[in-house]
Amino acid sequence: MVDWFDRAQKLEQRQRDQAIKAQLLKSVPVGPSLTHCEDCGNEIPPARQATGGKTRCVPCQTVFEQSKR
Repeated sequence: MVDWFDRAQKLEQRQRDQAIKAQLLKSVPVGPSLTHCEDCGNEIPPARQATGGKTRCVPCQTVFEQSKR
């Protein structure tokens, strides 16, 4: 007998799998990072540059992502 807990777990797992798949399908920035932010011109910290493909500082990237929503 299937109870509502089992159905809830299956639904949760399906939603989790869909969310993971959506994240994996997103494009990942590649190539070297810029040394200075393309929006404000402030220096991008070396630790952030090391991950590759960064073009904005954290505050500008945050604003950019919020404006896309």
